[in-house]
Amino acid sequence: MAKTFHLTIAKVGENLFDGEAVSVIVPGAEGVLTVMANHEAFVSPLKEGKIRVEAEDGTKTEFELHTTGILEVSNNQATVIL
Repeated sequence: MAKTFHLTIAKVGENLFDGEAVSVIVPGAEGVLTVMANHEAFVSPLKEGKIRVEAEDGTKTEFELHTTGILEVSNNQATVIL
């Protein structure tokens, strides 16, 4: 079984994803970032592009990011605010 972390992807008034994930790939301002379980803590601005999530059950989901956002990773949790 793959290790997981808690992932939340939200924008004002809407929660797009809230659950356990194996990985998330985001368009960081300095390049593409992949976050997996127990990732080192960091904060990064995001640019327009695709967010790809692999959920705990193996489901893969994509979200199109049409604006900038921010990613925070700490304590085996990742939060994307759009």
